[in-house]
Amino acid sequence: MDTLLLEMRNITKTFPGVKALSNVSLDVRQGEIHAIVGENGAGKSTLMNILSGVYPSGTFDGEIMVHGQQCHFHSIKESEEKGIVIIHQELALVPYLTIAENMFLGNEQGHVFRIDWDKTYSRADELLALVGLEESSKTSIKDIGVGKQQLVEIAKAMAKNVKVLILDEPTASLNDTEAKKLLDLLLQFKSRGMTSILISHKLNEVSYVADRITVIRDGEVITTMDKQEERFEENKIIKAMVGRNISDRFPKRKALIGGISLEVENWTVYHPLYEGRKVCEDINVKVHRGEVVGISGLMGAGRTEFAMSLFGKSYGRNITGTMRINGKPVELNTVRAAIDNKLAYVTEDRKGNGLILSKTIMENTTLANLKGVSTHQVIDPDLELQVSKEVVEKLHTKCSSVREEVNNLSGGNQQKVLLGKWIFAQPEILLLDEPTRGIDVGAKYEIYCIINQLAEEGKSVLVISSEMPEILGICDRIYVLSEGKIVGEMTQKEASQEAIMTCIVQNQKGAGQS
Repeated sequence: MDTLLLEMRNITKTFPGVKALSNVSLDVRQGEIHAIVGENGAGKSTLMNILSGVYPSGTFDGEIMVHGQQCHFHSIKESEEKGIVIIHQELALVPYLTIAENMFLGNEQGHVFRIDWDKTYSRADELLALVGLEESSKTSIKDIGVGKQQLVEIAKAMAKNVKVLILDEPTASLNDTEAKKLLDLLLQFKSRGMTSILISHKLNEVSYVADRITVIRDGEVITTMDKQEERFEENKIIKAMVGRNISDRFPKRKALIGGISLEVENWTVYHPLYEGRKVCEDINVKVHRGEVVGISGLMGAGRTEFAMSLFGKSYGRNITGTMRINGKPVELNTVRAAIDNKLAYVTEDRKGNGLILSKTIMENTTLANLKGVSTHQVIDPDLELQVSKEVVEKLHTKCSSVREEVNNLSGGNQQKVLLGKWIFAQPEILLLDEPTRGIDVGAKYEIYCIINQLAEEGKSVLVISSEMPEILGICDRIYVLSEGKIVGEMTQKEASQEAIMTCIVQNQKGAGQS
């Protein structure tokens, strides 16, 4: 276990105007699970991109040693030849190809001009069995869920004779059951002598599987903790990550709750493709001014579908029910109508649906309210610059300037740009769908402060989150959604993880008995 497999010495990497890594050194032992944690933008992914050849030799300073031999990786292929394989947070699978075709893409079985399909599928089935995926290798990727796709990526790495498996936020899009299955799989691989490097924001998962944890902050290694020498304590890890104690993960707020701003009655939504399938059924929800209301539930409960159906009927068909804003019935049949009625929806998929990554912070900030920076339907560039600067300052977004492209920002700062876009649209009611997904504990705290500020300004906030501690920590009142129905409602004082799960389980039992 103490044999050094990998060393990275004095790695320094600079992007235009930003030093991403400064003299970072990391060693990884044979057969260990080594976790790397840190805030968004700390340099974790940059370090792993250097190791895996994404950033080729010559674009950074420092040395990489594998089994004591210095390596110069000029491409991903060269690092893979040494057995170093990275699985990125954004899965690199082709939806309309089969599992086997994806697994051997670029690593085809057979001769140069002829693929041996029998060998391809039989080898793929062997590897799928190894990762515990009971799925035919002839199944299309589009027909399996994200959890299974993650296992396909691991099987794909196995096909490359992996010796060091790097996983960047592998459980970010998985539910608790899928995440546990993946972590247990890493422990199985460890028992067979495989080495893994895990990047994750989920400290409970890191503590569960890691032998050692390296904390990176602002491009520098702060500490490396060893499970054999000390117990992993979340507060200690967090302090190393953010440079300060976060004694309370959730900032305090004195709730000043006013009248009802949003009221939804008997809201029913049918699936857009499968006729007759109800996704939401007879939902009744109220949100007051100055109130933060949570919607809790398991994956697939219909939470996102409900929020999107409210926001200009962005999801679903044959939507029935009544929506009132400030007591007045409204018909919001388009996104434009929703925005005009002071409703905002912050999507869970900031990269796919929330932001235009190739555009600047400024352009993204004003996107939902171009009228606010226009004169006679012509955008005023000086005004656009001014208001975007004000939003960035208000949300404490870290950036070189508002003209910086969004894809250069960390996940937490991208999330602030997305929030800023909708805050500039001047909504009265905000639907926040997984507002802290994929961001670190320090950035989460800042997002919670923004949510509190919005509530204190008298806005109404409806929060959807898969993290129960988050729902319990920031919400004044909580609705529990299960299988498209509201199965519970409780105040913050009444709520607990046990109470929420009891509502869900009792509903599922009832459904099974009917």
